[in-house]
Amino acid sequence: MTKLFHPLEIKNIRLKNRIIVSPMCQYSAEDGFANDWHLVHLGSRAVGGAALIIAEATAVSPEGRISPHDLGIWKDEHIEKLRQITSFIKAQHAIPGIQLSHAGRKASTAEPWNGRGEILPEEGGWQTFAPSAVAYSDTYPMPLALDEEGIRNIVTDFVKATERVYRAGFEVVEVHAAHGYLLHQFLSPLSNQRTDAYGGSFENRIRLLLEIVEEIKTVWPDTLPIFVRISATDWAEGGWNPEESVALTNILKEKGVDLIDVSTGGLVPHQKIPVGPGYQLPFASKIKKETGMLTSAVGMITDAAQAETILVNGDADLVMIARELLRDPYFPIHAARKLNTDISLPVQYERAWS
Repeated sequence: MTKLFHPLEIKNIRLKNRIIVSPMCQYSAEDGFANDWHLVHLGSRAVGGAALIIAEATAVSPEGRISPHDLGIWKDEHIEKLRQITSFIKAQHAIPGIQLSHAGRKASTAEPWNGRGEILPEEGGWQTFAPSAVAYSDTYPMPLALDEEGIRNIVTDFVKATERVYRAGFEVVEVHAAHGYLLHQFLSPLSNQRTDAYGGSFENRIRLLLEIVEEIKTVWPDTLPIFVRISATDWAEGGWNPEESVALTNILKEKGVDLIDVSTGGLVPHQKIPVGPGYQLPFASKIKKETGMLTSAVGMITDAAQAETILVNGDADLVMIARELLRDPYFPIHAARKLNTDISLPVQYERAWS
């Protein structure tokens, strides 16, 4: 059997293969509520054969949304539709996961197809918050620096969201600490200019993320995995770097995190990213080899042979695929055929693949 289609057990879940649907924002919710778009979007990837379907960055509070149309889980009423989605995913023998997020200074902006610029309060926007009163760019809102009470509220929001995630039937929870959103903003000295216990030293900048992980573990079953997504580098001088990512991973491993989802960038507009196939893979490989932590690779993984090579070489344990799965929800089925591997298909579709 190919490595790509070899199962992997993480705690009490069993992934039938190593192909994971990466969280991809759909900007299609109203007041945080999932709807039939999310059911079909996520459900079709489960039908297509992916092992783990991770729902998009889901806001733990209204002010944590990137846009007014982000998915949310800040109130109990959000659970019902999400439970329908997780039930369908499980019926396809896939695992439902979700990414919990707070956008911080990158909140209150328009959807990508509407320009991503700032949405003013009188236009339906809201006041944003960050480690420090430093805007992402001239076209983004100016955030207020969080005080200690605000930080405590952030932790509480993540914990309550995690409780709802479990009630909604998800079996993997991922904490989003990447792509320039709030937890990444605390990690990087480029966005964190605080002089208190949450700023300055490496130990202080990682404090909020560690507090969130420790607190969500009190409400999340020990039998189910916790992932953390990080940006392994800011691709900018003076920013968060790969060595800090390794050090953070070692600490998260000790805290009981099960996998690091390794991405990069997103913190500052002046980042210089050498984009190309597998451009983020060296960071996942470095973290895996230097810490022994399970890792996932993400970023321009578009081909079955490419994904197989990543796993065979030991550079990562899972491949998270985003845009290729937007183009082809049945990528896992096509990949199995290209790698001459037999996999089970939905019985409704078998006659089309014989």
